[in-house]
Amino acid sequence: MDDRNSDGSPGIPAGPGAGLPDLNLLRTFLAVYRAGAFTAGARVLSLSQPTVTAQIRALEGRLGRELFERLPRGVAPTPFADDLAARIMGPLDALGAAAGAAPGEDGPAEPVHLAGPAEYLSHTVLPTLAPLVERGVRLRIAFGLTDALLDELRAGRHDLVVSTVRPRGRSLAWLPLSDEEFVLVGAPVWAGRIGGRVASEGPAALHGVPLVAYAEELPILRRYWRHVFGRRLTGVPAVTVPDLRAVRAAVAGGAGVSVLPRYLCAAELASGALVPLHLPEDPPINTGFLVQRPGPPAHPHVALVRDHLVRHGRGAGERAPGQ
Repeated sequence: MDDRNSDGSPGIPAGPGAGLPDLNLLRTFLAVYRAGAFTAGARVLSLSQPTVTAQIRALEGRLGRELFERLPRGVAPTPFADDLAARIMGPLDALGAAAGAAPGEDGPAEPVHLAGPAEYLSHTVLPTLAPLVERGVRLRIAFGLTDALLDELRAGRHDLVVSTVRPRGRSLAWLPLSDEEFVLVGAPVWAGRIGGRVASEGPAALHGVPLVAYAEELPILRRYWRHVFGRRLTGVPAVTVPDLRAVRAAVAGGAGVSVLPRYLCAAELASGALVPLHLPEDPPINTGFLVQRPGPPAHPHVALVRDHLVRHGRGAGERAPGQ
């Protein structure tokens, strides 16, 4: 039987339960679909998580199809769920608006939960979002490491995540944000001692020079060594501090040398507080990504922030985050 309305438009597929599903079940489905998790969908609906789970199971039973793939963190919609959401989203949103449930009518708009590396969000993202705040966008910012933030995104704790890696699999959708260039830097005192020997001697010119790093494993430094020098870095850092802004401050104070994203040290390079110790023809470049759960955003302000950040990242030439 063709699942179409009398006017020829797509209808809701009939399943073993016969008849159209209850509107409350469809609203619950749409909340979970947009939130990417049962728990997050329950918060949106002000329902308990067991109630939401039971309603989704009831809808799946009515339709005779599985709607979500259960993941360790959150859920991923099936192709059938994508199709169902596309069919019901417009009518249900219009019905909610007609009933006085449009976002922002009964109070402030829902906040946009944005997460990413502290340095990039603080230095580049937050200053650019001021125009959106003036338009009524509310923001809730969280800092953290990429892997943990992506897990939290799947679980519905964030709306958008700035990621230093491209996510794999179907559970997340992403857009390229911008590129960053890594620079080997030191204070003038170290630049004077090393001179231009890095270009001719390679990493041997840095033997005995203290390394300042984001973590004990020297993540950014190791990548620079591998990409530029073709060698594995086996040194032990003299200073570790889990914030690239603090790494920048330590290096500018003369504690040693490090590798930083250019966007984060451009002012210091311009003023002479930091000096580039090597300028390779092919510096390491990393692409940052703006990540969200698949499907339409939970509310319009999420799309507004997403589109604003992508335009700014591509248009302003800012360097994306790297860790």
